[in-house]
Amino acid sequence: MRVLIQLRPSPEVVAAVTDPGVNTTVADVADGLPGVVLDPSFTPVAVPRPVPPAGGDPLSLNQPLTFSLAAEDASVLVRGEISDDELSTRIPLLTAARSDVVGVFSDPVVQPSLTCGGDPPVGDWHDVERLVRAEDLAGEGLDGTGVALAVLDTGINLEHVRRHLDREVTLDKERSWVPGGVDGTPGRFEVDHGTMCAFDALIAAPKATLLDLPVLLSRRQGGSALDGLLSDAVAAFAHLRDVLNAQPEESRALVVSNSWGSFSPRWDFPVGHPGNYSDNAAHPFNVIVASLEDAGADILFAAGNCGRDCPDGRCAFRERPIVGANSHPRVLSIGGVDVENERVGYSSQGPGRLAKRKPDVCSYTHFSGSRAFGDDAPDSGTSAACPVAAGLVAAVRTRWPASRLSPGQLRTMLRRTADDRSTVGFDFDYGYGITDTEGILAALRRRRDA
Repeated sequence: MRVLIQLRPSPEVVAAVTDPGVNTTVADVADGLPGVVLDPSFTPVAVPRPVPPAGGDPLSLNQPLTFSLAAEDASVLVRGEISDDELSTRIPLLTAARSDVVGVFSDPVVQPSLTCGGDPPVGDWHDVERLVRAEDLAGEGLDGTGVALAVLDTGINLEHVRRHLDREVTLDKERSWVPGGVDGTPGRFEVDHGTMCAFDALIAAPKATLLDLPVLLSRRQGGSALDGLLSDAVAAFAHLRDVLNAQPEESRALVVSNSWGSFSPRWDFPVGHPGNYSDNAAHPFNVIVASLEDAGADILFAAGNCGRDCPDGRCAFRERPIVGANSHPRVLSIGGVDVENERVGYSSQGPGRLAKRKPDVCSYTHFSGSRAFGDDAPDSGTSAACPVAAGLVAAVRTRWPASRLSPGQLRTMLRRTADDRSTVGFDFDYGYGITDTEGILAALRRRRDA
């Protein structure tokens, strides 16, 4: 089983790992762990320590938290593999033998949220452009200019996006990131799922700057071209923390779109095991997600395509399929509706596992757009809905950086202004409703004039 091993090495080693100018290796952090085959291609990643208010629970994400990367506080992750036959005995022996081992966590396979439906597209991307009121956003100066929009997926083919949007598109190669062992250049990957996501994100924010982080280009044994390991997302989020910290604090604007998730408990420890990911707020990735949000990033995840009407064939979480970071209390979990405002049958329903009230809101999917999968294939799944919503968030950030409107305040605004489509208030089908640009603009004007 692939695992993430959390260690607390000396403060000098932690300081080296947290310094972007220093290259550290697995050998610098862990000089050998009995029964673990360490992966030298994985660069060690620092995990900040959550600091709760006085008397607070350090394992709860549903409270105000700060995050410390100080050398005396942070821990470090490395990636490795433990034989399935030895899991039950090796982990207790490892933590007992090594005082610097904090924990051993699952490194589950993550996959894109493709659609399970074979239905033709409903409308096209110009309908989505109209529904998200892209023209009204641009009229308010909210077009994504200066906003970094990170797409964590299978990589972006920039030329394809430009050609089918028929406009200039900006991608920042320097701030993009490619996992170790993956060949390719940001913006020049094969046309696939990530290209669709990039196209859809630019519908509402045409002048946002794309960052390409192809975390789903796996090289794991037996893996497909469309799945990866959660550990690569851990490393990608660590990179984005450096990107965010390099921005002036008064104008920070980073939107992170994630159209992927864990579909099966096969790759995870059981619920209740300390190394579990799906239900465990203390899993290092869930901690890193919270720390990036705390630093000022807006993080969106697809709710997934395990809706009861038409579940994806990979859906193996039979109950509560919105798991792990896709259900994180500090992210927006996005469900899907078509351009006629009807929920698509494959959009996952709550409750979520880390936070019950998931999905948060719905956005548009199953429309003709990027043509990433052929001229007749729709941009579909909550995979499309997530970047459409991310583009709306990026548009808002043009003039409303995190210093003026925190990620938590923006999430609350999106929920309160959403077009309620079912019972009054929150429900597990639509969340708080469909994102409503007119309501968002009105709320921003009230905030500006207050």
